[in-house]
Amino acid sequence: MKEKKIFLILGSHVHVPSGASEKEFQYVYENTMRPFISTLYRYSNIQAVLHYSGVLLYWVERNHPEFFMLIEDMVTKKQAEILSGGFYEPMLPLIPLQDRIGQIELMTTYLRKHFGKRPLGCWVPGMAWEQHLAAALAVSDMQYTFLSQDQFVQAGFSGTDLYFPCISEDQGKLITVFPVSMTAQAVLAQKSASQVFIDIKNAIKEENTFSADSIIAVFPEKPFSDPQEAQETAWNRFFEELSLSKDFVETVLPSKIIRTSKIFKKASFPNSSSMENNFSPRRFLIEHCEANGIYSKMIFTSVLINQLKGDKYRKQNAREELWKAQDSCLFTPGNGFMRHELRKSAYSSLLRAERLSREKGRFASSLIKHDFDLDGVKEYLFQDARINCYIQQKGASVFELDYLPKDWNYLDCGSFGPAKDRRAAFADAFMPASAVLSTPLAQTGLENGFPDGSRLCFNEQYEEVSQDRKGKLYFKLCASGLDSPYGGIEIEKCYLLKKDVLSVKYVLKNSGDKHENFIFVTEIVFSFAGDGEDFARFYTVDNGGKDTPAENILNNAESLKIQDINSEVQLLLGSAKPFSCCLLPAMSDGLYQANRILPQFAVSLESGESWTNEFSLKFSH
Repeated sequence: MKEKKIFLILGSHVHVPSGASEKEFQYVYENTMRPFISTLYRYSNIQAVLHYSGVLLYWVERNHPEFFMLIEDMVTKKQAEILSGGFYEPMLPLIPLQDRIGQIELMTTYLRKHFGKRPLGCWVPGMAWEQHLAAALAVSDMQYTFLSQDQFVQAGFSGTDLYFPCISEDQGKLITVFPVSMTAQAVLAQKSASQVFIDIKNAIKEENTFSADSIIAVFPEKPFSDPQEAQETAWNRFFEELSLSKDFVETVLPSKIIRTSKIFKKASFPNSSSMENNFSPRRFLIEHCEANGIYSKMIFTSVLINQLKGDKYRKQNAREELWKAQDSCLFTPGNGFMRHELRKSAYSSLLRAERLSREKGRFASSLIKHDFDLDGVKEYLFQDARINCYIQQKGASVFELDYLPKDWNYLDCGSFGPAKDRRAAFADAFMPASAVLSTPLAQTGLENGFPDGSRLCFNEQYEEVSQDRKGKLYFKLCASGLDSPYGGIEIEKCYLLKKDVLSVKYVLKNSGDKHENFIFVTEIVFSFAGDGEDFARFYTVDNGGKDTPAENILNNAESLKIQDINSEVQLLLGSAKPFSCCLLPAMSDGLYQANRILPQFAVSLESGESWTNEFSLKFSH
């Protein structure tokens, strides 16, 4: 009796996110992509499916065009199949349907143009699945995709069924789904290929499921190797062992299985992924405010693009800029969403898309109420020709500040505190009068830097008082009660955006019945391309307009000039009253996030007495 085989779908998947450095692209190419392809090319008896994101392929096309010749030759000889997918490796469940189809078609067209054949299969990043993806993939003319064996188990499969593809349906559209063994992928980095496949064969026999040829897919990141061994050498041994195991392991392309196989079972997969703890991208947005901020901006920008009429070319350009901000690394575990250069790239793309979505001609300034961050509470959106200023009721603080001429969000500043809230500008607090610009405040973060007995107003909900015809927006924080620190102090706060200047006026009133002494602090944060003088320089400006390089701790300052070196933008922060100030970097897990400015004012108020001050923030380039 002829021994049954394991039909192996061997795959390679590599992605480098949009916004990564040239060095990162080069490293991935030299250490991951090239070793696999150049070695596989010498083993014409071994077939493989390849998925390299459009972002990576575009970089390779410009920097190593000779590499495309190897892939094209393997595709022509039917040694390899190229997988399509979203061009910018998007988190498919999170993006609008038209973006899913558009990104896949962009990738498909790119692959057909460069490799001469339209791909039939599609890669789903993180194998993050929601059942409606079946229709989207099928509408994009994709015939198959991959999910993990664990996801097959969640769909009700067991035994033999874990070693065969199935079909899945949505809205009458079908897609074939192949099982990927995540366990085998991991073990291939620890053991020789021949041993791994012998173990799989024996395991299948023990389960009495080896009654027919079994199908399994693996996308190993790297083969088993010695620490000092070159990747080409390790892959050469891997393919050699695979060739010697041909009696019971045979590589195959998915298209052949679909073309020659019998009827597959049908399945409906629950919302799931191949990542740890059954990762959910929607849950991830709830747990990580930085990711949710980009997602919210993405949805808002998509609405703006959809409203653009009559200019298909400009609309398509805007949509492609939007797609660049949908990279899955921003919405998955790891440090992708904490890497400020990736977030900056995403926000810059979204702002370019927003500018393209605006009608040509003079832009009418506006102030609208809109649930921007999709939490059921409306935010306040100032939109001007050159500046966007978005304000939330929590702390009556600014959570997004865009300078459109440079496509830069100065408030992409990371998160802070146990709750991992987004940093915001004009975030207010009252400290005891004995507090000073001390070393502990400078060394710890804002979340730990306030001494006991402080009132953290930035965690409180301000009330909207009114909006007037001049575009002024008024908020009020009522007295919190006698039991809380400085509970008798009220804050009235007024925002105005006009002619590239953001004005913020404060009125502090002692509505209690006792005298209050305290230090008023409002944190202002800006995020630049990096930390240090190569990226941002701070100066104090005297009454005569003379600039002096700013120290980390300032006293009796009236205005602060900031030069954004990368964007060639100048920010001028002025105050009607002189202030002390502390300048600090905001870091998270050793990664730069923003620069923090903490103006401080000593305030003494009798019962019924008020204190006022006004800040102005001016942009120019």
